[in-house]
Amino acid sequence: MNVGYFTNQYPKISHTFIRREIAAVENLGTTVERWAIRGWDAEIADPLDAAEQQRTRYLLRGGAIPLLTAAFLELLRTPKAWFAALRLSFRMMKRSDRGPLLHLITFLEGAMLSRGMQAAKLDHLHTHFGTNAAEIAMIASCLSGVPYSMTVHGQGEFDAPVALKLNLKVARSAFVVAITNYCASQLYRWADVADWDKIHVVHCGLSQAFLEQVPTPVPAVPHFVNVGRLDQQKGHLILIEAVARLRAAGTPVHVTLVGDGDARGQLEAAIARLGIAQDVTITGWADEAAVRAHIVAARAMVMPSFAEGLPIVVMEALALGRPVLASNVAAMADLVVNGETGWLFSPGSVDAVTRAMADCIATPVETCTAMGERGRALIRDRHDASREARKIYDLMTAYKTAHKMGHKMGHKMERRA
Repeated sequence: MNVGYFTNQYPKISHTFIRREIAAVENLGTTVERWAIRGWDAEIADPLDAAEQQRTRYLLRGGAIPLLTAAFLELLRTPKAWFAALRLSFRMMKRSDRGPLLHLITFLEGAMLSRGMQAAKLDHLHTHFGTNAAEIAMIASCLSGVPYSMTVHGQGEFDAPVALKLNLKVARSAFVVAITNYCASQLYRWADVADWDKIHVVHCGLSQAFLEQVPTPVPAVPHFVNVGRLDQQKGHLILIEAVARLRAAGTPVHVTLVGDGDARGQLEAAIARLGIAQDVTITGWADEAAVRAHIVAARAMVMPSFAEGLPIVVMEALALGRPVLASNVAAMADLVVNGETGWLFSPGSVDAVTRAMADCIATPVETCTAMGERGRALIRDRHDASREARKIYDLMTAYKTAHKMGHKMGHKMERRA
């Protein structure tokens, strides 16, 4: 079976779970082709991502001429499908938060992807995120006749489900993967009831490098780590304020922020204003090995996000035997259980973050280590990348088999008629 994977940008430091999933699908004996809109010139910190970059084809790399050529060739090849795909693009323009020109560019990208899918003789295309990547996949599927599926993560898809035409993308798909039950529930809100049976919960998974890591005891130091994009929705400003309050109360604390992003300058200014430069470190992006080292060096991970799907870094921390402090948003409670695997707190509250960090610092190391062990068992049970990728692969093969059977039944009925 020939499978294609497509997303907006690949590789990307925050998309390591896609890389793991692709590797796990390949290990099942299938060929996986990679496409992305952009990412050929992105800064890469991880050697594994650098290798993926060389294997990925990029729709925008050649500029406008290849896109226009692809659309023209698709018009000549299959005019009926071409106009059907164009009608889909016009449907996507209605009540959209993107202008018509962007949707027409998306149509051209879909034509380019369709050409690549046909050349690779794909049986199935899978895309991550139900945003513009899913629109391109839907157009490419319409043009090529190759079925597509998508993994929906949230919160980006659920911030604008009407503008993104989430219901249309679900309706046109072979199946939809939701990464949590919470995510599935939000899809049920927007998809037609007739399409609910297309929605399947498949968890994001970790590689054996995390799952088989020998856990170490939680260190006694009051050191916390946060891993991820430096972005307003991640709640870093609240975390920094909590650090300042703990210091003012005489509680030693240090937080390492592993990541980078548009909010870095704002965060650095806040750290300077609060006078806590010695208590907060920003490392910039790090490769997978460095991320593991930062997590292991910490007493716990702290995630004060305002909105999330279910962060991979929370799984990684628990897999490495570290408890997690997190805001109670979306499906976070699936993994962070108060008093069992960490601390949940109300989102957006500096007081709540401060109390959780103070409680963690005051908790005996042995108790924190036991929390990490319970979290580790939970992750090994639910978030093995190989096992979860098998579920997606099985959905692809089941759809292919059902599709073939449907065609055979149709031919038999035609002959009987």
